[in-house]
Formats: sequence, C-alpha cells, structure tokens
Amino acid sequence: MTAASTQGRIAGLQVTEIGSGPLVVFCHGLFGQGKNWTSIAKQLNADYTCLLVDMPNHGRSAWTDHVSYPEMAAAVAQLIVDRAAGSSVAVVGHSMGGKVAMALALLRPQLVDRLCVVDIAPVRYSATSFADYVQGMRALDLTRLSSRTEAEQQLQRWVPDRGVRSFLLQNLRRDDNGWQWQMNLGLLGDRLPDLQDWPELDVEPYRGPVAWIAGAGSSYVTPENAAAVRRLFPRAVTITVKNAGHWVHSEQPEVFLSALRQFLRAR
Repeated sequence: MTAASTQGRIAGLQVTEIGSGPLVVFCHGLFGQGKNWTSIAKQLNADYTCLLVDMPNHGRSAWTDHVSYPEMAAAVAQLIVDRAAGSSVAVVGHSMGGKVAMALALLRPQLVDRLCVVDIAPVRYSATSFADYVQGMRALDLTRLSSRTEAEQQLQRWVPDRGVRSFLLQNLRRDDNGWQWQMNLGLLGDRLPDLQDWPELDVEPYRGPVAWIAGAGSSYVTPENAAAVRRLFPRAVTITVKNAGHWVHSEQPEVFLSALRQFLRAR
C-alpha cells in the first residue's frame, strides 16, 4: 500500500513528506526540486518517512539575498531540529544537494545518523554544463513566450539533451503575471562559481557511515578527488553504478534504490 504524501513548510522550507518510519531527508541538485526524489521515496515509503525538501531559492521554498553551502546546511539543520526534535536522521543528497548534505554532516554531525552522497565530491568544479544552462534560461524572453513548447525549442541551443531541458523547464511557471522562473535564477546564476566550489570549513571529519554513489559515466567523482573525500569522510564507501552518468538515481533507479536500501539498513 502506498502511503499518502503531505506538503507544508518546515523551518521556512517547502517539504513533501511520504511514508512512515525513520526519517530520511532528501536534498536535490541545482535547479531541481524536492519532487525529483518522489519515485525513490515511493519505493521506500513502507519503511521510512521521506522528507523531500525544496532547497532555499528552489521550488516553493523562500528566496534569499545570498546563497552558500553553510547557509543551506543551516536551513536543513533547522528543519531536522523542528521535525525530528533534534534526533539524528539519514540524509541523502545529489550534486548541489550532496554538498549541502556534506556541509550539514560536518557542521552539525549530531543531526546526521548516516550520509549518502550522490555523484559529487567536496571539491571545486571549474567546468560544468551548468553555465550553459544558466545562459540558456536567461536568454529566454519570458515576456514574449507563447508556450512551454516554445521555451523547450529555444532552450535546445544551449541544452541539447532533452531530458536535461525537461528537468530545467520544470521550474517554468505561468501565473496571472505571465511566465516566471520558480527558482531564483538571478541569484543562483550570479553565484554559480560559489556553488561549483566547496567552502573551507574549520571542522573535524564526519565519523558516521557514508555511502558515495557515483555514476560510472560521470566526471564528478574521480580517483583524483578521492583524497578530499577520505580526509573529511574517513568511513566513506564508494559504490559505482554502471551505465549511469551524473543523474544516477534517475538513470539507474533500481540499482540506486538497492544500494540505498542496503546502506540505510546497515548497522
């Protein structure tokens, strides 16, 4: 039986809650939304309560004047304090959300029982496709846009992959004032170099269990940045998923789900 989902604000963040059982907090990637984890959460709902969080400046969560990994981690920490009464929970994060999850585990380790990081490392990435995505979304003249189909066609110049275009265009909404980007594209685009970076944190390594799930075809988790992972997360175990790139959980959901279940159950 599939558990019903509820939606609401917790600590200023929009959260969709699915299932019953121990809490698992899911953090999405840049330009994503909590709902990107829905299919995974529905498979876990019989055993876990999955909290699908819209990160600050994304989805239906509030916009802020500036953005950083410590700030986003603090927002998720407050959510855990409010929802779990300060008890520790499992945290899963992909890409940008993986960096948020890592910062949370390092800054507030008492709140994180275990950590699953999906296809990202605590390092700076100097060249990614996200700069092209920002350029393409900013190039759309929303005042002249006639339809979502037209937006998809115009975005193709900067974003050749149809799946990625669909992912980005989930943020495009139409209201009484016309077409709008639901996420804070101005701030996120301006601060993209900071989001590609990793902050220097004066903290001790996180000693809890960590699963690093990486796509075999992705360039985000490589042998070159393994040292950075081990330095901050000495108990990290890397799981490489074949026939998957950066979006491991959507490209190989069954394999990802199997690995995540095993990790959540391990003691």
